[in-house]
Amino acid sequence: VDGTVVKIEHDEVLVDIGFKSEGVIPSRELSIRKDADPSDIVSLGDKIEALVLQKEDKDGRLILSKKRAEYERAWIRVEEKFKAGEVVTGEVIEVVKGGLIVDVEGIRTFVPASQLSERYVEKIDQFVGKPMKLKVIEADKQKRRLVASRKAVLQEESAAKRAAAWEKLETGKIVH
Repeated sequence: VDGTVVKIEHDEVLVDIGFKSEGVIPSRELSIRKDADPSDIVSLGDKIEALVLQKEDKDGRLILSKKRAEYERAWIRVEEKFKAGEVVTGEVIEVVKGGLIVDVEGIRTFVPASQLSERYVEKIDQFVGKPMKLKVIEADKQKRRLVASRKAVLQEESAAKRAAAWEKLETGKIVH
């Protein structure tokens, strides 16, 4: 459903969706980021799209989810990029056992530590809060699993630089 944000509280957001009562988006259904402040994600008057989770709770209100509506749209875009072999960009949001979690278009994406660089990275927490170019290496919507690699992007970039360097070389030319 489409709606307009009419009230923001610390634990929920009220959305006017044209029904007899407003829809409610609990703060946990606003974003994939844990402990996100609702006022950082939406503003009063924002037009948003949400998915209906429950028709009526104990107070007779519609329970909505902004993150799940975004998730469905994002999966379509990310799957297309995966099939085309295109690069995706996301922000690193947390360090987990064995790698990083990156927000790629609203989807929690796992990047294994072995896929961060061509060499071993000792302190992976240095990437938190920074944008990262990635190539999706595994996408399974049923299992809600997206795995990506920064290493694949770095390898492509270095191969392109190597090819460009070879193009510039000429027989008999002195290069330092």
